[in-house]
Amino acid sequence: MTTKTIIEMEAQPGQRGKLLKALADLHEKRRNAPGFLGFTRYEVIDDPDKIIEIAEWESAEARQAWLEQSLPSGIFQRLIQTLKHPFKAVTVRQIE
Repeated sequence: MTTKTIIEMEAQPGQRGKLLKALADLHEKRRNAPGFLGFTRYEVIDDPDKIIEIAEWESAEARQAWLEQSLPSGIFQRLIQTLKHPFKAVTVRQIE
């Protein structure tokens, strides 16, 4: 069953463009990951420095495997440096 990971991020003041560029670069590395199905990105209407991404995976295990493989490479560092606060992420699946 597919899962979705909902990630809430807030850019530091003046860093929204850098956050979006870091996310685009991260997506290039994630695009062909086993089990990755795609994503949709949103901005919060009342606060465009807040970005919500919903990423879809074949399974929670596929996402976890990608994270474990990717973390040691440091690919999240540029993204983390643009954030005002640590991001919030929750992985969900549809109730049948």
